[in-house]
Amino acid sequence: MAPTLNDVSGLRSLRAHGAAHGLLVGCAVNPDHLDGEPDYARTVAEQASIVVPENAMKWAALRPNATQYDFRKADDIVVFALSHEQKVRGHNLCWHEALPSWFAGTVTKENAAQYLTQHIRTVAGRFAGKLHSWDVVNEAIDVKDGRPDGLRNSPWLELIGPSYIELAFRTAREADGTALLTYNDYGIELDTPEQIDKRGQVMMLVRRLQARGVPIDAVGIQSHLSAGDVPGDGLIHFIRELRAMNLQVFVTEMDVNDRKLAEPVAERDAGVAKTYRDYLTPVLAEPNVTVALTWGITDRYTWLNGLQHASRADGKPERPLPFDYDYNPKPAFFAERDSIDGRPGQALPGADHYAPFNPTQPQRPQQQGRAELRRIVRNLVSSVCV
Repeated sequence: MAPTLNDVSGLRSLRAHGAAHGLLVGCAVNPDHLDGEPDYARTVAEQASIVVPENAMKWAALRPNATQYDFRKADDIVVFALSHEQKVRGHNLCWHEALPSWFAGTVTKENAAQYLTQHIRTVAGRFAGKLHSWDVVNEAIDVKDGRPDGLRNSPWLELIGPSYIELAFRTAREADGTALLTYNDYGIELDTPEQIDKRGQVMMLVRRLQARGVPIDAVGIQSHLSAGDVPGDGLIHFIRELRAMNLQVFVTEMDVNDRKLAEPVAERDAGVAKTYRDYLTPVLAEPNVTVALTWGITDRYTWLNGLQHASRADGKPERPLPFDYDYNPKPAFFAERDSIDGRPGQALPGADHYAPFNPTQPQRPQQQGRAELRRIVRNLVSSVCV
């Protein structure tokens, strides 16, 4: 009989296994599903020790116009996390995508630095002391754009110049003195020529920031993979080089695209699980890798099903995440858990941390309690309009 959510809860959860091995484990979340779908909320509550908003803290979500902010969705995620003793990653403060529609007609070379710093002070300042980390700058490297420094020809580069990255990190530290400030990027996981080049440019960027005394605490490796991808020695050397620089490494957005795998489902799931195991086992063995998140928790809501370039030729939905459409754990779940157990750590308490577990419903705060938590979070910055 296939395992169910009840079979992987409590001491058998990803969260519990991560805690036993010094690893925060979690996923990207959608606040609407947290509030409106009990199975989704229960799965996130039981499996994650850290969550990250999939979209709710991006510019387009927070900035309905140039003068106002709408923090309601972001606040709901923080409230959920606080009520379930979870940490929160902020994603993200500066990115070339997910900019609001008013941005292009409003932000100019003359005022771009002001808009960027004001946004970071308001957003990071609102949640100061509440978040584990921030993706301060996201995806700033694109070697194909042909610049010697590897920087992407983004709106921020065009409006401010290369100094926008340093400006963002310094402003984020001023706004929040405790969150771990992170540079986050994709396409640096494998030992293909393109990814080797990009990984080298990411390293050079981080070295330049450190040389200038810019506050940076971690590098995020997104880890959007395809079934069959295997990390080479280059990624492990990269992680170890970052450790020598006193930097943490986070796996920030992992999923495994199965578009190249043929039916049946069992074979697809086995291929996805193998990639989870082959990738996470060596990566999580590195002591400066302290966080591992998947980009979602259930196949029901994977972003891959909305991407034309990631779609399967047979039109079947993707199965890239630890839980399936109906919240049953898949082979990928067990591969991830086994990889976590490969880290140095201590045994979980109890006679058998794989034993059956009969969970109660997670303790959701009463409506009055939720309202009070929401009020506290929203009052962190009294001048913000919601």
